[in-house]
Amino acid sequence: MTRRSLPCLASSVFLLLAALASGLAAAEPPKRPNVLFIAIDDLNHWVGHLNRNEQAKTPHIDRLAARGVSFAHAYCAAPACNPSRAALLSGMRPSTTGVYHNPDDWTNSIGEGITLPAWFKSHGYHVAGAGKIYHGSLGRKSDWSEFHDAPGGDPKPGEAARMAGKLPIAALDAADEDLSDWKNVDWTIEQLGKDRDEPFFLACGLRKPHLPWNVPQEYFDLHPLDQVELPPTIPDDLADIPPAGRKMAKPEGDHAAILKSDMWHEAVQAYLAACSYTDVNVGRLLDALYASGHADDTIVCLWGDHGWHLGEKEHWRKFSLWEEATRAPLIVVAPGVTPEIMPGQTPEDRLCERPVDFLAIYPTLCELCDLPLPGHLEGESLAPLLADPNAERPTPALMTHGKGNHAVRSERFRYIRYADGSEELYDETADPLEHTNVAADPAFADVKRELARLLPATERKPVPPFKNGGREKD
Repeated sequence: MTRRSLPCLASSVFLLLAALASGLAAAEPPKRPNVLFIAIDDLNHWVGHLNRNEQAKTPHIDRLAARGVSFAHAYCAAPACNPSRAALLSGMRPSTTGVYHNPDDWTNSIGEGITLPAWFKSHGYHVAGAGKIYHGSLGRKSDWSEFHDAPGGDPKPGEAARMAGKLPIAALDAADEDLSDWKNVDWTIEQLGKDRDEPFFLACGLRKPHLPWNVPQEYFDLHPLDQVELPPTIPDDLADIPPAGRKMAKPEGDHAAILKSDMWHEAVQAYLAACSYTDVNVGRLLDALYASGHADDTIVCLWGDHGWHLGEKEHWRKFSLWEEATRAPLIVVAPGVTPEIMPGQTPEDRLCERPVDFLAIYPTLCELCDLPLPGHLEGESLAPLLADPNAERPTPALMTHGKGNHAVRSERFRYIRYADGSEELYDETADPLEHTNVAADPAFADVKRELARLLPATERKPVPPFKNGGREKD
């Protein structure tokens, strides 16, 4: 070989290697999208764009809704923290797992490696979490690449501590950053700023508006007490409710104590204030996402784990199968899937009115991230509704509170059947506040029969409790 031929050979080799490199690069699959997973504790549908309560001030949650699809009728699988989160994160209903109440230890029936974070971790994601994701925060350590929960808890209110009935409330003489939610958001923001070779699944759990409703004074000031309005109620709202429903409502408990304390307005103010505090933390997460450069390749999924009563039907807290206890926000932003934002569009324009439940979240995120679906999932993906919020969805939402007690929510009706066979039925179009139980009306017999077909055919016995009795006071 002559010297003159060497440059030609070198050039040919270079071109061949470049072509091979180009081919290999072309053969590599596109990087999967990231996920920002925002869980909010005890946030009911009192957020601005859902128009359930005009007093709500949640501008940051509302601006997220304007970027994606907000589900106006999204329902938990169970109206309590532990079973709701166990169902959402496992993709299996309480009737399948036996996790019905807060003390039930979900690790007794939900196998290792099959939960939502574990599934993403096993498929190449860096899975990091902060705050309350599972009931008791961490769940299984093996689910996470890393996990953070701010130590120390929240400031104590001291002399400001008050009780509205049995509910602790206080305007704190403290800064925003003194609360654990703020610190967990700080950590999550740090994760958003890191460069990684693998896609991330980043979960941030916010505890407010869970009790105690203790947040800085400025959030109480957003809702002046003399302007607070009580939720609409009617006298003797439980008169047409079967004993099983009254037992869940416990009107002789929280509601009687609230009336005796004459602090119903103060309780509503404190809940609104705690929601507004959480909204600011959601805004911090969104601002950090947009500043990180990841907004165009990150799916955002925000959800509240269940609803909350504030005196409706003489009931407080969750722990019932009515609309207020089971309905919560669900917002999904999926770049390239959810419709583009149009000029002048408001969050209300991006509402999906189809009833869905949280068993849909697991398969939806898998589909959006091109992950295989594990065979144990019991929910249906929301992807068709993300592309077209007006698409049909024939399957109603299903909720469970204790073995044998279930509710089905279609677009028009809520049907409740208790373990003793007693029933409630509400026409949500004519009676959205569920004041009149029409279950005994023969005109609705066919409706009840059709909805009853959707109740679980078999139910697992409750699993044994956590060794510490429930992990946290709820």
